[in-house]
Amino acid sequence: MTIQTSLQLFTIKEQLDADLDGALAQVAARGFRAVEPYDFVHRAEALAAALTACGLTAPSGHAFLASDSFVNPDGSGTTLPVPAPAEVFAAARVLGMGTVIDPYTEPSRWESVAQIEETARLLNAAAEIGESMGIRVGYHNHAHELEATFDGVTGLEVLAGLLDERVVLEVDLYWVARAGVDPVALLERLGRRVIAVHAKDGTFDPALVNAYPPADQVPAGDGEVPLVEAAAAAPALELAIVEFDHYAGDLFDAIERSRVYLDEKVAS
Repeated sequence: MTIQTSLQLFTIKEQLDADLDGALAQVAARGFRAVEPYDFVHRAEALAAALTACGLTAPSGHAFLASDSFVNPDGSGTTLPVPAPAEVFAAARVLGMGTVIDPYTEPSRWESVAQIEETARLLNAAAEIGESMGIRVGYHNHAHELEATFDGVTGLEVLAGLLDERVVLEVDLYWVARAGVDPVALLERLGRRVIAVHAKDGTFDPALVNAYPPADQVPAGDGEVPLVEAAAAAPALELAIVEFDHYAGDLFDAIERSRVYLDEKVAS
């Protein structure tokens, strides 16, 4: 199976907010052919037009499917309502998107198996709706799903065992490693459930790692996350996605360096 390199657009959030067309043109100029949009429902038409103009596709995207309200990237909740799954999937179809991935749920929802069962129920229900609209559903982790353990099993693996076979996983390799879990061993255990990875790298420098957003992230291949080995451990992998939560240097240079590394070491 061919593995496609993509870019999670949250990486360039500020640039997109300032100039949607110009930012995506820069992404294309850096050699990307695929991206992963976030918060795409309210701007689906404009985003679809901009992607087409730049020769970009959006095979996957992030949208909340198992939460009633928006969850901040640091895990804190809000009262801002999110679109219903059917509305999300309708927007995804406008973008030609085949897979919609829930980006995370609040850490407070990973304190018991019963809570994880409820998250699985919501994702499974979304998958039922998604299938009727030609959209596949997935879940993306941060660290808290791995830091939570139940009888020695990580919360993410508990979730995987409760999911309908139609629900897939997008594993963020940086956050797995941040949680103290071996990404390679985890992907071996999760097997064909994993169709995408966030191939995000970091140094885990103690002086930088505990900030939010993390200040230790570096271009793919420059850090300590075993990106290539982890990708090789996922037999059904379709997408290797570049992402930075934060980067102090030249961001577009960093995403291009990451793409080149993944194209050479993973996609090929």
